[in-house]
Amino acid sequence: MTRKEATRRAKELVGQMTVEERASQLRYDAPAIERLGVPAYNWWGEALHGVARAGVATSFPQAIGMAAAFDTELLRKAGDVAATEGRAKYNAYSSENDRDIYKGLTFWSPNVNIFRDPRWGRGQETYGEDPYLTSRLGVAYVEGLQGDDKETLKSAACAKHFAVHSGPEAVRHEFNAVATKKDMAETYLPAFKACVQEAGVEAVMGAYNRTNGEPCCGSKTLMQDILREEWKFEGHYVSDCWAIKDFHERHMVTHTMEESAALALKSGCDINCGVTYLYLLKALEQGLVTEEEITEAAVRAFTARYLLGLFDGSKYDEIPYEKVECEEHLEVAQKLTRESVVLLKNDGVLPLKDTAGKTIGVIGPNANSREALVGNYHGTSSRYITILEGIQDKAGHNTRVLYSEGSHLFKDRVENLAWENDRIAEAVTVAKHSDVVVLCVGLNETLEGEEGDTGNSYASGDKDDLLLPAPQRKLMEAVFAVGKPVVVCLMAGSAIDLSEAQEKAAAVLQLWYPGARGGKAVADILFGDCSPSGKLPVTFYRTLDELPDFEDYSMKGRTYRYMEQEALYPFGYGLTYGDVQVEKAELVSKDEKTGDITVHVTVKNAGDTATGDVIQIYVKDTESPFAVPNHSLCAFERVFLKAGESRETDLTVSGDAFLAVNEEGVFVEGGGHYVLYVGTGQPDQRTAVLTGKKCAEIVVG
Repeated sequence: MTRKEATRRAKELVGQMTVEERASQLRYDAPAIERLGVPAYNWWGEALHGVARAGVATSFPQAIGMAAAFDTELLRKAGDVAATEGRAKYNAYSSENDRDIYKGLTFWSPNVNIFRDPRWGRGQETYGEDPYLTSRLGVAYVEGLQGDDKETLKSAACAKHFAVHSGPEAVRHEFNAVATKKDMAETYLPAFKACVQEAGVEAVMGAYNRTNGEPCCGSKTLMQDILREEWKFEGHYVSDCWAIKDFHERHMVTHTMEESAALALKSGCDINCGVTYLYLLKALEQGLVTEEEITEAAVRAFTARYLLGLFDGSKYDEIPYEKVECEEHLEVAQKLTRESVVLLKNDGVLPLKDTAGKTIGVIGPNANSREALVGNYHGTSSRYITILEGIQDKAGHNTRVLYSEGSHLFKDRVENLAWENDRIAEAVTVAKHSDVVVLCVGLNETLEGEEGDTGNSYASGDKDDLLLPAPQRKLMEAVFAVGKPVVVCLMAGSAIDLSEAQEKAAAVLQLWYPGARGGKAVADILFGDCSPSGKLPVTFYRTLDELPDFEDYSMKGRTYRYMEQEALYPFGYGLTYGDVQVEKAELVSKDEKTGDITVHVTVKNAGDTATGDVIQIYVKDTESPFAVPNHSLCAFERVFLKAGESRETDLTVSGDAFLAVNEEGVFVEGGGHYVLYVGTGQPDQRTAVLTGKKCAEIVVG
């Protein structure tokens, strides 16, 4: 049904409820209203990279890894897989009268916050540091989750956390993120706007922090002025969990539960994840809210439930439980993992060929770790394939695979009663007896993630620095000292200082958190069954010295668009086993009405290995005083080329790419003179050095 019809039905149903019943439906764990045939419903669901926390489901790479694929169509498929499995689970569970948390059809994904600082533990949940890339991937994932049926939502997506939210985790409940109007419009808001206006996202979740003085779940500026009035958002708004009680306990903008509930409701927060809305009726008694405001929120909530077909049924009711973790879905996950792996360095050691009769040493705390496969907000897999297991399966009987844990993830010993560094001797021994070493280091969700969810209590899920934990640094030094070729595989959801690996390793791979069965796809890449083709969605900085304070939300000095120093590994960078080059790029047409231009690109794989790659177009406004200092991604397209193959394709650059944002946060005409850079990476000097390639240039205006 249309939203208009769903709203009409919702008003009709809500009109039959008492005010007490209406208020009860604004909790995330809404109780049943048996006299009206309304079943209980729990709004809290997670599907960041597959259905999470609700039992077995297909496991995709963590969101930051999916972003590295630069593949909107595949991300849309991943969203559709999550929605399909979510429906299959809902159909099965509700038939058993199980309407528990995480088992509904409202998924609080995607996270489209900007990963502005590599210390942020939840950055792994995002699509990286660039607002354009985040917008395109966010729209694709929302479209996948919600489906293309005009009558019924397959599931309801939720763009979070609105807005200007990216750490520090330790102080998020009282923190005030101060952002200029320019940074808001240019960086922090575009992905949310795209999810609302292009993808029709059904829900938006508010952040814990304040933004420019207003708590995000009680901000007139964000929720009314921007979201509903400027962007015409028609869906429902949900608070982050227990964020509303922060109003009076941490932000100190109210004094009581009743006042906090009233501020949130009046600002437009429909669903409370938490308990503060238990005080709505008291707020009503005290004259802090009106019955009409409670009714309005309830109508929006039930509009969503009608759009999901939860009262009238839908074609999605026929999705069988057999769809959960089916072969088709597992293959989508494997393809995404293959595309997400980023090759950062390769002196020729990869791919591993002719390994028969040879020995591969697999070393490191993440080599045989299930935790390092999945990141946070994950589901359960019926099978896990670690990197070690993937290598063992791929190597077969004619290749010996030796293994050593090498070190604990972060403690100074594996066995509590042992000496410090108690696994290094074993690791060195394995390295000495191997022809090549695969060294798996990094983090997992116990070291980086959400405040309260990690074992990293000293930093509340954030990182203090960019270094690997000390035991892993010692392990790496010891393995390098043996002198064998070392392939460093980093498993982490954020940028780590890999300067030593860049200097001493034969190859470096960024695996992210590759999904529950990620070891198989990684082995495919290591042994050359497919070529790596991922690109970095974040900058790998050399040190933290060049970055502003973590608490500083100004974009100055942050991300590839504003950074002033040279990156270790730049945004958009990633090698392949092939050699894809942009041979020609030319402007072929311009839409005078929209300002969109079409760029015709000829690419060739000059290498002898078939590979995927990503054509990237960046725009540089050379004249406007409001332009970003460097350049901005404005178009990209994933391609696949056989060895020696050439291909022609057209990419569209939106007319919006030629606008600039002034200090008032208003999009204005740019300087009139632009350069478009077309290549397989950024037009910066570091990318040119690492790849040996320069972008083609097109002058516009």
